[in-house]
Amino acid sequence: MNISFSKSFLGLCTVSALLAGCGATSLVSTPIENIDTIPLKISELTETEKKNWGHKDLLTDTIPGMSIDKAYAEIIGNKKGQKVIVAVLDSGIDLEHEDLDDVLWTNKREIAGNGKDDDGNGYVDDIHGYNFLGESYNEQLEFARMIRLDVGDTALKAKAKAKLDEDYPKAQQNKQQYEQILQAVTNADAAVKKALGKTTYTKEDLLALKPEDQAMQQNVSILMQMFNYADTIPEVLDELKDGITHFSEQLNYNLNKDFNGRKVVGDNPYDLKDRGYGNGNPQARVTDESHGSHVAGIIAAERNNGKGVNGVANNVALMSIRAVPNGDEYDKDIALGIRYAVDNGARIINCSFGKSFSPKAEWVYDAIKYAASKDVLIVHAAGNDGANLDDPKNPNFPNDHKFQGSEIADNVITVGALTNKYGSEMVASFSNYGKANVDVFAPGAAIYSTFPNNSYESIGGTSMAAPAVAGIAALIRGHYPKLTAPEVKKILMQSGLSTKASVILSGETGNTSTFDKISKSGKMVNAYNALILAENVSRGKVKLRNHAK
Repeated sequence: MNISFSKSFLGLCTVSALLAGCGATSLVSTPIENIDTIPLKISELTETEKKNWGHKDLLTDTIPGMSIDKAYAEIIGNKKGQKVIVAVLDSGIDLEHEDLDDVLWTNKREIAGNGKDDDGNGYVDDIHGYNFLGESYNEQLEFARMIRLDVGDTALKAKAKAKLDEDYPKAQQNKQQYEQILQAVTNADAAVKKALGKTTYTKEDLLALKPEDQAMQQNVSILMQMFNYADTIPEVLDELKDGITHFSEQLNYNLNKDFNGRKVVGDNPYDLKDRGYGNGNPQARVTDESHGSHVAGIIAAERNNGKGVNGVANNVALMSIRAVPNGDEYDKDIALGIRYAVDNGARIINCSFGKSFSPKAEWVYDAIKYAASKDVLIVHAAGNDGANLDDPKNPNFPNDHKFQGSEIADNVITVGALTNKYGSEMVASFSNYGKANVDVFAPGAAIYSTFPNNSYESIGGTSMAAPAVAGIAALIRGHYPKLTAPEVKKILMQSGLSTKASVILSGETGNTSTFDKISKSGKMVNAYNALILAENVSRGKVKLRNHAK
């Protein structure tokens, strides 16, 4: 499970050294040579900018986006390139969404609804992908499952028990605190509305209010504090309610060692040979199961159709693979999901999930190597613990190195998350980081995208940063189909924007590092530069560097 939950002048230089001579190409404009003098953005983002900030250009908009709009205006234009199948290995997609229904992968060798495996691929009625979860939804975290099912060696099980013993009371305490805060804010909100004679009010209204007694003074103080977390009190109330729901689900399902969400599926999830489970309908099951739909929209929501949002890529077929429940994913489902995507033509697999325990990690490692052998790129979210993944105390699965230093394959790119605040706060407080274990950063905080039932919402997480990179990878593979997965990975890593100035990590002002030291590339992914570099590599004008493994 990989979903975030809310709790200075910088200089930048681009890849001018890499792109020497690229002005000669007829497809692109001269690349940005130097933006070291770019000023910080002082004004608040407009509502339009908030919904599209990840597509903006740092030089012209002072927003640390990926220069998507610039890439379309100056490089892509109306060119489509080859269609690229991108698998969304996630919680399922709303297949009927107005902004996704025309960009779905369709298995033309399968006949819908006849209950047969027409194409002989081992999966029945898999028209738009496959559902490895059956009708299950809520799930445990892996370490709680391990205790219930007695999975893992002695040391790993002891570690799992210690984790559960730590996290369960913490979730109880957090739920109680959120409930107390919600009650206090609700009471204060009602009192202030009555005093002002208004049903809605602003921060300015609150400042202008003169409390007549200590109780009202306390109400004003409480609400003023809340304006530090959101622009309006209704937003604060919604956030608090979401928090209570989050911690309630943790207690009832994720951290409940006696809960069994898999019983409706019917397989043995720790037996890789037990196949034939699930079904051919990878549609999200409930409205709250929105994660996969949001991820899908970031990659390839229909562009310029007058609805909702524009995805990054303009010629993609989205394959929906439902394998991530409301809890930790099973290693078996991920391993089989990767293999399904590879065997059915995906060239890119987006993996916006992760966990700290993986008792059958070898199954996933083997699937990653299988994808590498078939030249498939895997884009993985770095995770939302605000942690340094280079620290052995912070294991994150899946990964491409088995915690042994060198990579097992060169087809996985791991992505951390940026905010829209260019400057010291540009790294999202929730984002994991690591010089050895995170490859690049991309927009991931408050990203506006598709939600079930033809709706749209802004949510954040490295889960949102990964599909942004997957979308750029799809553009590269569509326009330069001869480039290999390792080449696309290197292009994404070597063509981004970089800075050596300090950034705040984990949202803690005392925890800072220079941006170039928190990922392997030290870069923010940039579509404009990536396409320039891809063009030059494809023409043999530039050779890619080998990044340290």
